[in-house]
Amino acid sequence: MIRWIVLALAIYLLYRLFANDFLKKRKKDEQEASTNMKKKIEAGEMVKDPECGAYVPVDDSVTVRDGDKVYHFCSYDCRSKYLKRIAEGGDSPAGQPRQ
Repeated sequence: MIRWIVLALAIYLLYRLFANDFLKKRKKDEQEASTNMKKKIEAGEMVKDPECGAYVPVDDSVTVRDGDKVYHFCSYDCRSKYLKRIAEGGDSPAGQPRQ
């Protein structure tokens, strides 16, 4: 009977040890991600999506090139809406009519 208690206690201690390490690692990863996002914002590497107005990191954006101008979007959905609007003869994001 004592063996089972000792075994159960050992298993519980091992579980707590690994669970604690996992939680610490996840918290550290979240802090690093937050720090990286703050650095990108501070470095000015965020761009505004012309379709929905969301700010997106340049590295993570979906882009469309229109001549020399590059538009950055937060998602493929926003890019599709923009392309559909332009194809239907809508205005460009700057408010300039398409030619």
